[in-house]
Amino acid sequence: MSRLILFNKPYGVLCQFRRTDERPTLADFFTDPKIHPCGRLDFDSEGLLLLTDDGVLNSRITEPRFKLPKTYWAQVDNDINTDAIAQLQRGVMLKDGLTAPALAKKIDNPELWPRNPPIRYRASIPTSWLELTISEGRNRQVRRMTAAVGFPTLRLVRVAIGQWSVGGLGVGEWREIEVNHSNISRKTTKP
Repeated sequence: MSRLILFNKPYGVLCQFRRTDERPTLADFFTDPKIHPCGRLDFDSEGLLLLTDDGVLNSRITEPRFKLPKTYWAQVDNDINTDAIAQLQRGVMLKDGLTAPALAKKIDNPELWPRNPPIRYRASIPTSWLELTISEGRNRQVRRMTAAVGFPTLRLVRVAIGQWSVGGLGVGEWREIEVNHSNISRKTTKP
């Protein structure tokens, strides 16, 4: 069995332990020098980040060949339409090539913790929420995909990676579980 830590990363935290400036890092939350993040989550993104001290488990989670799905909730500028959702479902052409088809659907405003700082508010332009599941891991992929279909992301929260979700964790909270890396499945759970 291997240690796996499910962490609800706050907005504005770097996914590294080494401090290079005044910004908060994972070192502000964890002191165990043996654990490492399984992949990354951008500074301006929030939600589920997995950490482990097991290199095999880390590879099983992060290697693109395993195609572990990652589910995000994206708050986008304006009211996303069915055309844009269909484009995301087919794949979107980005500067680095066509993305794989995504599972995408419009969702009601999810119950989330408040973001600090809050997203910009403009009374004349509505926002909407999208659930997007991808199995690739390109740099800033979800943000680039929503922008490519005309609905830039304002807030991005990763809610699940494979069978693990951020459900039950407050912002900045974490829990440790034991897993057998040979039992990791591609199915997702409800956040």
